[in-house]
Amino acid sequence: MRKRTLMSLVGAALLVLIGPPLITTGSGAETGTNIPGLQFMVPNTPGGGYDITARTAAKDAEDAGLNHNVEVYNLPGAGGTVGLSRLVNERGNGKLAMSMGLGVVGAVRTNDSPSTLADATPIARTVEEPNIVVVSKDSKYKSFEQLLADWKKKPGKLPVGGGSSAGGPDHLAPMLMARDAGISAKSVNYVPFDGGGELLASVLGGKVAFGVSGISEYRDQIESGELRLLAVTGKKRIEGFDAPTLKEAGVNVEFTNWRGIMAPPGLSEAERAKLVRFFDGLHDSPQWKKSLKRNGWDDAYMTGEKYGRFLEAQDKRVQSVLKEVGEG
Repeated sequence: MRKRTLMSLVGAALLVLIGPPLITTGSGAETGTNIPGLQFMVPNTPGGGYDITARTAAKDAEDAGLNHNVEVYNLPGAGGTVGLSRLVNERGNGKLAMSMGLGVVGAVRTNDSPSTLADATPIARTVEEPNIVVVSKDSKYKSFEQLLADWKKKPGKLPVGGGSSAGGPDHLAPMLMARDAGISAKSVNYVPFDGGGELLASVLGGKVAFGVSGISEYRDQIESGELRLLAVTGKKRIEGFDAPTLKEAGVNVEFTNWRGIMAPPGLSEAERAKLVRFFDGLHDSPQWKKSLKRNGWDDAYMTGEKYGRFLEAQDKRVQSVLKEVGEG
C-alpha cells in the first residue's frame, strides 16, 4: 500500500514537472514570436490599404496565438513619409513595425523625404493585389469603355482620385492608362488623397469622376452597390466580380500593387530575426490564408535581404515610370 502511494506521489510530481511546457498559452512563446508591446504603425488614414492590412495582420496573429494585444495606430501625412520619418527616429525599437507599400516608395521620391526606406530595416513583403477603377452608383459610366472615351476627349475635366500621392500605385496606374490611351500626362487631373478611406467619400459624392484604389478597400461598397467596378489593372479578373481587365477593355496596361513591413534602423540581429519569425508564423497561419482569399490578396511573401533588394528595384521602377509619364 505504501509502495503504491509512493509511486502515485512520484507520478504526480513528474506530471507537475513535465506538464507546464506542454500547455499552450497562445502567447507565441512556444514559437518565439511573442513580442510584448508590439505596435503596428499605419502611415495613412483609417480605411486605406495599409490600415486594412495592418489590422487584419494584428487580428490574425492574435487569433493564431502568435502574440497578444498588438496595437495598431495611424500616423498619416505626406503619402506615408511622416510615418516613415517617425519609424527612422525610433532607432533600436524592436517592438515597432510599419505597414507600407509602393505608395511610400513613390512618396519618398515625389516629396523629397529626408528619410528613405534605405534608412529603415526591411522585414517582409506580405501581399500583392491589382488596382481597380471605380465610380459611384450614380455615375453615368456603366463601362470602362464609356469612361475612356470621355477621358480621351476632355481629360482635364474628368478628375481621377487616388489614395496615394504622386509616385504611388493609385497615381502610377492611371498615368500608365493615360499614356497608352494617348492622353497627355500634363492634361491628367489627378487628385491625391491620403489613403483609400479619404478617397471613398469623394468617389461616392461624385467629386472625382472615377477613383483608382485596391479591391480590398472597396469590396464592401462594390458588393452593396454603392460603387460600380469598371475595370481591374491586374493580369486576370477578380473572382466574384464582373469587370474586365484593362487589356480586355483595350488598354495595354498590367499593373499590381504590393504591401510590406518595415522596422526601425539599429535593430540587433536577434530583434530583426524575431520580427521575421513573427511574420513567418502569420504567413503560415490558417487565419492569414483565409484573409488572403477574403480580401482578394495574392500571397507575395518575401523576407530579409531578398526583400531589401526588391525595395531597391521598386525605387528604380518608380523613378523610371515617373520620367516616362512626365512627372520625374
